[in-house]
Amino acid sequence: MIATGGKRPRNVDWKAASAILYGDWGTSKAYVIGLAFAVAGYSSFWLILPMCVLTALVGVNYMVICRHYPDGGGVYASVRHRSEVISIVGAFLLIADYIVTAALSALSAFQYLQGVLPIPSWCLGYLAAGAVIFIGCLNIFGPKHTGGLAFLVSVPTAIVVVLLALFCIPHLHEAAHVAVTHPLTGGFWKNWKSFVGVVLALSGVEAIANATGVMKLDPGSTDEHPRVTKTSTKSIIVVGIEVCGFTALLGLAMQALKLVQTPDGDVDAPGAKGVRDYMLNHMANVFVESSTHNHYIGVIAGAVVSIVFGLLLLSAVNTAIVDLIAISFLMARDGEIPEVFHKLNRFGVPNAGIILATLVPAALVALVNDMSGLANLYAVGVVGAIATNLGASSTDKKLDLGKSERTLMFVTFLIMAGIEISLLIDKADARAFSVTILAIGLFARAFMGERRQKKQAAQALTTATLAAQEAARKTIEFGTHQASGSPLLAAIRGIGRTLDFALEEAKETDRPLYLLFVREQPVVTREDKRRKWMDDEEAFKIFEYAAEHADGRTVLPCYAISESPADTIVDIAATVGASRLILGAPQRNALVNMLRGNIIRQVSDTLPEDIHLLVYA
Repeated sequence: MIATGGKRPRNVDWKAASAILYGDWGTSKAYVIGLAFAVAGYSSFWLILPMCVLTALVGVNYMVICRHYPDGGGVYASVRHRSEVISIVGAFLLIADYIVTAALSALSAFQYLQGVLPIPSWCLGYLAAGAVIFIGCLNIFGPKHTGGLAFLVSVPTAIVVVLLALFCIPHLHEAAHVAVTHPLTGGFWKNWKSFVGVVLALSGVEAIANATGVMKLDPGSTDEHPRVTKTSTKSIIVVGIEVCGFTALLGLAMQALKLVQTPDGDVDAPGAKGVRDYMLNHMANVFVESSTHNHYIGVIAGAVVSIVFGLLLLSAVNTAIVDLIAISFLMARDGEIPEVFHKLNRFGVPNAGIILATLVPAALVALVNDMSGLANLYAVGVVGAIATNLGASSTDKKLDLGKSERTLMFVTFLIMAGIEISLLIDKADARAFSVTILAIGLFARAFMGERRQKKQAAQALTTATLAAQEAARKTIEFGTHQASGSPLLAAIRGIGRTLDFALEEAKETDRPLYLLFVREQPVVTREDKRRKWMDDEEAFKIFEYAAEHADGRTVLPCYAISESPADTIVDIAATVGASRLILGAPQRNALVNMLRGNIIRQVSDTLPEDIHLLVYA
C-alpha cells in the first residue's frame, strides 16, 4: 500500500508570491495618500514618510518570520505553539482585518472607476457590496490560479506606477520646497494620532507569511526540512521597495498640487472636488497634462490609472476572501469554531466559509460606504495581528533568532502595540468593531469546546463499536498477483466506468495498478498529512470496490489530501514510476471549466513525457 502524505504542492515561485503580496500591499497607495492629505494637508508627507519606514521595518521582520516558519508563518500558525488563546485572539483580529480589507478595497475600486464611468456617488457602496458578493460566488469553485491572475493584474499596475512617478519627477523640487515649509504642527500627541490614522499599508505581510507553505523550496532543502528563504525574502524585498519607495515619492509629489483644500475631512482640488479617495487619478490628470501641455492626454492618463487600480483593488478583494476562507477552515479543523466551516462542497471549498467571507464584508461596505470610516475599522485588525505575531515570535526563546533580529522584532512589536492601543482608545467605532468580532469568535470557540466535550463523551460509549469497524476496514485484502508490466496509475473520483476501465486495463496488460484518490481541500493542515484512506469513507468504499473486482490482481491504493489535485497527480505518477496515467473526462459545464480550469489540461501540461496520458470518456 502507498500512503501518500497529502502535502500541499510547493509551486509558488517568487514572482507569484510577489503578486500575492502586491495584490494586498500594493493597493495601499491608492487610498492612503489621499487620506493622509485629508488629515494633514500640505504637511501630509511627514506622515507618509514614517509610515513607509514602518512598513519597511515590518517587512524586514517578516522576512525573519517566513524563514523560521516555512509551513505558514501567519499569526494563527506561528503563535499557536506558544498559546492557543493568544493565537485565537490574533486570528480573530486577522479575520477583522480581512473583512475590512475586502470592503475597503471594493469601495476604493469603484471610487477609482467613478473617474471613468458615470457612477452616482450614492450607489458606490451598493456596487462595492455587489462586487464582493460576485467575487465570493466565483470562489465557490475554488481559488484556482489566483497567483497567476494576481500577477496579470500587478504587472500593468507596477508599469503605470513607474510611468506616473516619471511624470511626477519634474515637480519634486517644488514639492520638496512645499514639504519643508509645511512641517507638522500641534505637538507630538496630535501628530501621533494623525499618524495612527493613516497606517494602512501593512496588511499584505500576513498574506505572504501564510503563503510560505506553498512556496518553492530553496535548493538543497526537503519537505522534511523545508526552507523557503529565497522565495519569501525576494518577494518581500521586491514588493517592499515598490510599495515604500513609490508611496513616499508619490506622497511627496502630491505636495506640488496647487490650491488643494481639505474641507470636512475630504480633499477638493481646482475643478475636481472630493479627490481624497482617488488621488492618483487626479495626480495623473494634473502632472501628465502639465508635461504634455495637452488636456486630453491628461484625462486619458487619469482614466488609465483609474482602470488599472480599480482592477488591482478588485483583485485585493478576492485575496481577502480567499484568506478569510482559509483561516476559518484552519480554525474549524482545529476545533476552535463550528465544524460547519470545514465541511467542503464538491469543489473542495467550505460553503460556510464562503458565506462568512462574502456576506459580512458586503454588508459592511453597504453600511459604512465611506473610505475614512472603513480605514478606521481596518487598522485595528491588521495592527493587532502583526503586533501579536511579532510579540510572540520575538519573546520565543526556542526560536533561533540572532540578537539583532530579536531586538529589532521586539522594538517593532512595541511600536505596533502602541499604535494598537492608540486606535482602541481614540477610535470608538474601531474599538466596537474589534470587540464585536472577538466576542463572536470567543463565543463560537466556547460553544465548540462544549460540543467537543459532549462528543468525546459519546465516543467513549461507542469505543467497542468503533474498534470493530476499524478492524473490519483493515480486513480488505488486495491481490498479490505478481504483475509483469510497468505500473499504471488511475486517478479516481468515485466508483464508475473509469475505475472499471482501469481494472480491466490492468488485467489485460498484466500491469500493477495504482489507484489514486485525491481529497481536494483549500487548506491542508498537519492533521491532514497524517490521515489515511481508511479514515475517509468515500476513499474506503472506492478501494473496497477495487479489491473485490480485481480478481486477485495487484491493486495498490494511494490517498492524498491536496489543494491542487493536478500537481499531486503528476507528482505521484512520477514517484511510482507509472508508464500510463488514466484520467476520467470531467463532467463539467463550460462555466465551471472556465473558473476552475480543466484538470486534464493542467495534468498534461506538467506530466513528464515518458508517462502517457489516457483519458477515458
